[in-house]
Amino acid sequence: MVVRQHRCGGAALAVCALAVAGAVAVCAGCSGPAPGGEGGTGGRAVTGGSGADASAAVVRAAADALSRAGSAETRTSMETAAGGTRVTIRGQGIYDFRRQLGRIRVVLPKDVTGAPDGHPPITELLAPGVLYMKNRGAGVPEDKWVRIDTTVLEDGNLVTGGVTDPMAAAELLRGAGEVRYVGRTELAGVAVRHYRGTADLGRAARAASPASRGAMAAAAKGFSSDAVAFDVYLDDDGLLRKVRHRFSFAAEGPPVTVVSTMLLYGFGATVSVELPPEADIYTGSVQQGADGPEAP
Repeated sequence: MVVRQHRCGGAALAVCALAVAGAVAVCAGCSGPAPGGEGGTGGRAVTGGSGADASAAVVRAAADALSRAGSAETRTSMETAAGGTRVTIRGQGIYDFRRQLGRIRVVLPKDVTGAPDGHPPITELLAPGVLYMKNRGAGVPEDKWVRIDTTVLEDGNLVTGGVTDPMAAAELLRGAGEVRYVGRTELAGVAVRHYRGTADLGRAARAASPASRGAMAAAAKGFSSDAVAFDVYLDDDGLLRKVRHRFSFAAEGPPVTVVSTMLLYGFGATVSVELPPEADIYTGSVQQGADGPEAP
């Protein structure tokens, strides 16, 4: 279900539009109960409350479980739909949930205007409160990075970078309220439990870890509705294996629907992320039409 309406300012929307490339044109133009009871955790029982309460508690604990696991490899997709046009942005990378550092290569769709080569992949480095983008385009030199403060983005980088920050995706689940256990299934050979529900952004921001709180609070303020629909798949250790969030916001044109999906695997992988030095940060203007933003 589409449950959110984004109050997009010109600069924030322009950053989002270039990051997801094809979206520029879009904006213009029955299983039984799990062991241990419904929503149970395979021997690690959640005590007290109804089945729905227990399911919500399990989902809210997903971010902490990832922090204990340390790291994981990830694949992402972000599907944007507006005015009958649909584009998908894909990403692949690695993320350290303890340090909240990651690197993702974002592949943009072929230029919907017909350009043969489209936009080359964007390298994104994720850190607490900051997004770095290389190969950003719009006049930025190839050897320079654009740095964006995610604590001032209206969406807290839930959609801006064309990929939802993996930690933000998990932190958002801390706001889970209405949760229903759907049943058991399998993902890439791993048995998982499927939960479906709605998260409250304000609650998620208040419960977020200190490193994530700024961006989550920005998202809670930047959307007119706090409700975010989700589907989440957790393994028997409570590790998040897949999550899908559904966002919707109003832009200058048709309403835009965004479905952001994240897969996690390869837990415990070694993560080596070096943030760019100040000399490699682009400080000039970023061109994005008349309404384009200035580089932070």
